[in-house]
Amino acid sequence: MVPGVILAAGRSSRMGRPKALLPSGPGGEAFVRRLARALCDGGVQRALVVGRPEDRALREEVAAMPWPIAFVENPGADAGQLSSVLAGLEAAAGPGTRGLLVTPVDAPLVTAATVAALLAVFSSTGAPVVRAVYRGVHGHPVIFSSDVFDSLRRADPNVGAKAVLRAHALAVVDVDVDDAGVVADVDTPEDYRALFGGDPGEKSG
Repeated sequence: MVPGVILAAGRSSRMGRPKALLPSGPGGEAFVRRLARALCDGGVQRALVVGRPEDRALREEVAAMPWPIAFVENPGADAGQLSSVLAGLEAAAGPGTRGLLVTPVDAPLVTAATVAALLAVFSSTGAPVVRAVYRGVHGHPVIFSSDVFDSLRRADPNVGAKAVLRAHALAVVDVDVDDAGVVADVDTPEDYRALFGGDPGEKSG
């Protein structure tokens, strides 16, 4: 089994409001819901959303989703993104967990087809890291094999999961996908307008 983890515990300081609940375009689904749908439709059997303990709105959004998904608290979120990866890892790890598919909530346009392609390559290769690539640019999601879980746990928080990617650089398998969503990060209102052509203040459907 390869659970999926959506990282949604950042402060969204550059956006000015929580990114997880932003609509994916005027009247569109919230980022986190759209990603959860992509992960589950793409073949992830279980999904986890890592957020701050006090984020009641995100917790309620996750609880209302119809897929096998759960909210995971990260009380140490201010330590950086790696802390959320590890919170998801500890919640997902167990007998039968062969790997972990990780994606940030600010890349909301990743498709189910991309998720399925990554899972298929991981299943066939058993590579320590499988990573989505669009036109030569590395993006998300990334699958980490259980073989590197301890490396993630030992990684320098200042470097994060990139330390594991660098340590296994020669064994990383890149999967070329026709999905610009793997590199479409939304960090600022300008990013949002460039991607969706609307204002991030519009309500989701």
